[in-house]
Amino acid sequence: MSSKRLRIRFNRWWLHELKVPQGPHGRAHKTQPWWQVMCLTGVDYFSTLGYQPGIAFLAASYLSPIATFVLVLVTLFAAYPVYAHVARHSPEGQGSISMLERLLPGWSGKLLVLVLLGFAATDFIITMTLSAADATAHVIENPFTPAWTHHPVVLTLFLIAILAAVFLKGFSEAVGVAVVLVASYLALNLVVVVVAFGEIFKNPDAVAGWRTHLFETHGSPWMMFGLALLLFPKLALGLSGFETGVAVMPQIKSDGADPIHDRVKNTRKLLLSAALIMSVFLMSTSFLTTLLIPAKEFEKGGAANGRALAYVAHKLLGEGFGTAYDISTIAILSFAGASAMAGLLNLVPRYLPRFGMAPDWARSSRPMVMVFTLIAFAVTWIFNADVDAQGGAYATGVLVLMSSAAVAVALSLRRSRSFLAFFLIALVFGYTTVVNIVERPEGIKIAGFFIALTIVVSLVSRGMRATELRNTEVTWDETALSIIRGDKDQVVRIVAHRPGRHHLAEYDRKDKDTRERHHLDPDEQIIFLEVTRTDASAFDAPLVVKGAIMGAHCILRTESPAIPNAIAALLLDLMRKTGKLPHAYFGWTEGNPVTYIFKYLFLGEGDVAPITREVLRKNISNPARRPVIHVS
Repeated sequence: MSSKRLRIRFNRWWLHELKVPQGPHGRAHKTQPWWQVMCLTGVDYFSTLGYQPGIAFLAASYLSPIATFVLVLVTLFAAYPVYAHVARHSPEGQGSISMLERLLPGWSGKLLVLVLLGFAATDFIITMTLSAADATAHVIENPFTPAWTHHPVVLTLFLIAILAAVFLKGFSEAVGVAVVLVASYLALNLVVVVVAFGEIFKNPDAVAGWRTHLFETHGSPWMMFGLALLLFPKLALGLSGFETGVAVMPQIKSDGADPIHDRVKNTRKLLLSAALIMSVFLMSTSFLTTLLIPAKEFEKGGAANGRALAYVAHKLLGEGFGTAYDISTIAILSFAGASAMAGLLNLVPRYLPRFGMAPDWARSSRPMVMVFTLIAFAVTWIFNADVDAQGGAYATGVLVLMSSAAVAVALSLRRSRSFLAFFLIALVFGYTTVVNIVERPEGIKIAGFFIALTIVVSLVSRGMRATELRNTEVTWDETALSIIRGDKDQVVRIVAHRPGRHHLAEYDRKDKDTRERHHLDPDEQIIFLEVTRTDASAFDAPLVVKGAIMGAHCILRTESPAIPNAIAALLLDLMRKTGKLPHAYFGWTEGNPVTYIFKYLFLGEGDVAPITREVLRKNISNPARRPVIHVS
């Protein structure tokens, strides 16, 4: 096979699904009942049981069950109401970031989206690396695994590479796999919980000793609860999964007469069911691990570090059941990374290419899989595959996204009676986020790196794509078409005219001046073109051309985020319509050219003539077949 054919086949495979990215944000071809889709988001949410009890004990010690109770209250009475409302405003899985984008238009909204994407990247990348690292801990601590596997970084990188290979091959039927993993994992956890509570009931001294320790250390129950409130931010990892729960909405089957309303209703069932299941397991596992595991085993290097429930499973149910539990935990933790990868593969194509802030190939899954995998490799190496070291960054990403969701909901309800309640919820999440950042600053450092990387790459990409032909769809009203048809020789001559100057005398002056400067025959028809700049932060938009007649003058008017690109698109469409090269006439722009470069990049205008010519040059390499630009 020739090298050219191999290259073509590779490019076809590499850029597969360029138009519709894989994952929950892509429009689902096959929908599923809500309880099955719950398992898809559950692989991320429920898998935190693999490490959450251990993290809770390290954060709150013997107060862990009380601090976890606070976490459950926040889950049911803060996180769920917020995301139930987000679901109403994002039936296609857009999420809270999309709500904020709509509330804050222009560059301020785009910048906020980039910052939130940076936090989302922190959340999802750390989900992949932390989950893989915790899966590695379960592999290494299992008594049947050989010693040569006891290399955490290498094994974690291997698990991430397997995850990448799955996505490179093509991620499909995720819901079916998720149902099996979640059902088996929750069933094994239920067995561990039941047996563990049976062990506790056999040894009532364990509960009495725990209570005695709490009262001797902290005094009254109110003091314990108050301290648990202060410790709650350290347990915030147990809140993960809500953003993913909204993201999978397009996968949910809608059977009612109103599909959107039905999907929102089923999504709320999904979110509430997942929250209730997780709340039960969080409370029970926190309590039993606190009572049954010696404190030293939770510490770094201890047998329960990062795997508290697995420790209990091996201790109470034997190495055989413990190994089965480890296998189930490793599988769901690895698949939790798949859920995170799917989230990334949908966030990037949803926003950055639309903003012009990513290459066009970023809409394809496979190149982005490689990008995210390399970043995950780097994070794993930097953190030495340590679960505890990555907890702060993970919590920061989760909490910022939840805070932004609460703010978005509060802003959307600012004229409603519910505003105060959601405003208070936003304050709770905001407080939790700030406390987490202060106590675990490594999280904001990692998030800051991702934010800076996102903004820099986005702006560089925007600059590199600035001269693309952004307006690929041009429509004309009947008056505009009649103006074009009325040109006798069909060599259309366009004169750029600043919008807003609609006086007949101004058109007369511009007509006379253009003919004199460019030596045009008095009988030659010229058509004025006025492009009104819209939101310059948008990258592309369809052109709608409207015609107008004023005196003897013919005028075409349209709107676009970028004036030069709109003129180039219109000229190319004219060339297709008439079969002849159109001509465009501009005046020289005076001033600092560097200033005009920035005005073009951020305001969509600037030195229009040379940029229009450059857009045309990039799209038509042969100068003889390119619309003609005149400047005088």
